[in-house]
Formats: sequence, structure tokens, C-alpha cells
Amino acid sequence: MFGGKYEVTALSVHAYAYLHEQYLLLDSGASFGDGYGPTLVVPKGSRIRRAEDLAGKRIAVPGKWTSAALALSLRVPDHVPVLMDFKAVGEAAKRGDVAAGLVIHEGQLTAAEEGLEVVEDLGKSWKDRTGLPLPLGMNGVKRALPEPVRRTLARVLRESIVYGLDHREKALDHAMTYARGLDRKRADTFVGMYVNEWTRELGPKGRRAVELFLSESADRGLIPRVKPEYQER
Repeated sequence: MFGGKYEVTALSVHAYAYLHEQYLLLDSGASFGDGYGPTLVVPKGSRIRRAEDLAGKRIAVPGKWTSAALALSLRVPDHVPVLMDFKAVGEAAKRGDVAAGLVIHEGQLTAAEEGLEVVEDLGKSWKDRTGLPLPLGMNGVKRALPEPVRRTLARVLRESIVYGLDHREKALDHAMTYARGLDRKRADTFVGMYVNEWTRELGPKGRRAVELFLSESADRGLIPRVKPEYQER
């Protein structure tokens, strides 16, 4: 994962802390949770009502290097992570294999109908505390590339993203091939949650969110301390 194989790659903000020396971040292409994000769920009838109740408990987590996993460690520092594919998290929580699950992607929209109760939305609690969106995924370009190439890639990628945002219906037609059973209306809602103006360009506020997420995580000893660096267009 940390071999720097790709010239341009999507990466979690969590993983960036370990790829900082190999990649510069791009200002376009990000996925932020603006008042919503990875969500802690438990089976209906669980006695767990608050994130604090999960101290020392086993929680199904959708991957070690996800930003969701890092956000959970900030919120519930002494949980026991049980790593699994993100598609298996909800069912594991429902069966009681774990005390709770951290759902991402469409599971945030379908938790209630799948027999789960929401304990806390980590994106909401982050914004309530910081006033900022929760940074999740970004794009990076390899530092070893010549600067003119990096600059061109940053510009072209942004142009592609702007085109997709400006031609939403066509973009959604394509996205529906990856909808994993969601109907078009719900898929449209989900896409809008994570492909939006934050994706077009972070701007100063988005950059502050990335820096705060990384610095708070470093303060807790969860990741190496890095200062985010960007490739300008």
C-alpha cells in the first residue's frame, strides 16, 4: 500500500500521513462529510446509547487505513477494532459479532431498514465540535514527477471533476453501475453527500479541516505528524 506505485491515486486522509513523503495532495477530488460521515450503529435493542459506552468494546471497522477508522480512534480511543470489508460491517453488528459497527458508504442511509440503530454520526459530532467538515478521501500526485507534469495533472483532473459536477445526470447514469442495489433517488442522495462543492475545490476551509484532522490525530499519537502539502494548478 505504501509503495508509491501510482502517479495519481485516491487515498484516505489517514493513509496520507504515511504517504506524505511520496505524494502531494490535490485540491480537487476530495470526499468530505459536511455534518455527516462514518456512523456508529448497533443492533436494535442494544443497551449501547452513546459512543462513550463503547469504551473497551469490539467495533467492526471498514479497513485499517480508512479515515473512518482514524475518526473512530479520535472519538473512542480505547475501542477494540475488528477489521473487515465495509460491506460486512452492518451485518456483523446486527448478528452481535461485535458490540457496534462503523458503517460507511450507503450503509449510512440504510441502517434503520437493516435493523440497526445509530449511536453517533462521527461526521456530525466532528462538525459540532470543530465547525468544519470531516475530511475522508482525497487525491494525490506523486512528488517524483516533474513539476510541470504534476501541475498539468492537477489542472486536468479538476477540469474532469468540474465537467462531471456540471453534467450531473450523465455522471449519475455512470455511477448507477456501481450502486450496489440502491435505487436512483437514494443513489443520487448518496452521491450528493460526497461529490459536491468540496470535491470541486477544497478552498481555505477545506484545507483547515485536513490540517486539523491530521494534527489532532498526531497529538493523540495515532499517526505521524505531517503538514499537508498541495500541488497547485
